[in-house]
Amino acid sequence: MPTQHDIDEAKIRQQIETIVEGLRAKDLGALKQPYSTDVVSFDVEPPLQHVGIDAKLKNWANVFAFFEDVSYEVRDLNVIVGEEVAFGHGFTRLSGTLKDGTATPGMWVRVTYCFRKIDGTWLITHDQVSVPFDVRSGKGVVDLEP
Repeated sequence: MPTQHDIDEAKIRQQIETIVEGLRAKDLGALKQPYSTDVVSFDVEPPLQHVGIDAKLKNWANVFAFFEDVSYEVRDLNVIVGEEVAFGHGFTRLSGTLKDGTATPGMWVRVTYCFRKIDGTWLITHDQVSVPFDVRSGKGVVDLEP
């Protein structure tokens, strides 16, 4: 018999899968579902933070403007669940075919998702995406793999 912890973890993992499926389908409506309306996102592109669901969806719309076909992979996702808050961390890669027909393998990034249980639904209230950087050059290191 699954415990409440097991059920909550499965629901959280399904929210991440909703993002994967929404990106592949290029469906902003589906991508809106896993996020809280007041989500704060520390994404890889400027500015330092993107506040609110509209800002988060604008980031995903920017992806669709560049890609004809999109793939999104999640690896090594570790989820820690409490009663009302949870977090997960792992690696993701956005890849696909650009509008000009060029295939791109993308790059692996580090991702952290912070969830809050709101009215019984686990929603992402914060996410952070990053790449390591070389201290000497000050440049991001984007050729690493998990």
